[in-house]
Amino acid sequence: MPSVTECVFCTKVLPQRAFEAETDNCVAFLDGYPCSDGHMLIVPKRCVSRVWELSLAEWLEINAVCHAIASGNPDQEWNIGLNDGSTAGQTVPHVHLHMIPRTEGDVRDPRGGVRWVKPDQARYW
Repeated sequence: MPSVTECVFCTKVLPQRAFEAETDNCVAFLDGYPCSDGHMLIVPKRCVSRVWELSLAEWLEINAVCHAIASGNPDQEWNIGLNDGSTAGQTVPHVHLHMIPRTEGDVRDPRGGVRWVKPDQARYW
């Protein structure tokens, strides 16, 4: 795991971003490389790279912020997920939960959602 002085979230992103939400343990902000308008990241303030390194309080706050954002936008549909480790696609080694808003027709066939991380196994129907 990089040190806080090497982490791009800790050194560049968090100090410069406007937060959509903030708690004692986490912040939510718009993704710098969004998949769709309104794509947000929820990030713990403490620099940890893997989900299992989070305290239960941190994990619960991340989920509470996710719930607050989703319930504040009841008509919006989302893909919500995280990449935990480089094999799972994590490129910034600081835990972050993605909330990606979806709109009708943004892809030809949205069925399977996050299952498409493994395209050969995504279509189960």
